[in-house]
Amino acid sequence: MNIALIAHDAKKKLMQNFCIAYRGILSKHELFATGTTGRLIEEVTNLNVYKFLAGHLGGEQQVGAQIENNQIDLVIFLRDPLTPKPHEPGVSNLAKLCDIYNIPLATNLASAELMVKSLDRGDLEWREMYK
Repeated sequence: MNIALIAHDAKKKLMQNFCIAYRGILSKHELFATGTTGRLIEEVTNLNVYKFLAGHLGGEQQVGAQIENNQIDLVIFLRDPLTPKPHEPGVSNLAKLCDIYNIPLATNLASAELMVKSLDRGDLEWREMYK
């Protein structure tokens, strides 16, 4: 499965810790991330992560394009809802694309853990039908 990992600045450390905790599961899949988030994940986990541009420089749009082309199976986007972002329309657009293309989207730690554990159980294998 192809997993997109995105984290706002205030959630980057949380994303690193999440990836450390679930390294065993994540290592079985292809990982994609916005630039800084991907670099930080690689630094602490030694996992290979394909890195797009930084989110505010268009990385979120690149992830969106991958979703539109059926190249992403799961998105984990640890958002910071308390800090306004100048690129907020891009964030909303990513969620909209996940809804349109039926891509599971986790936006907080609780939903991310549920998604990764169900991925490990094989609950997301239905995504293979779409490819």
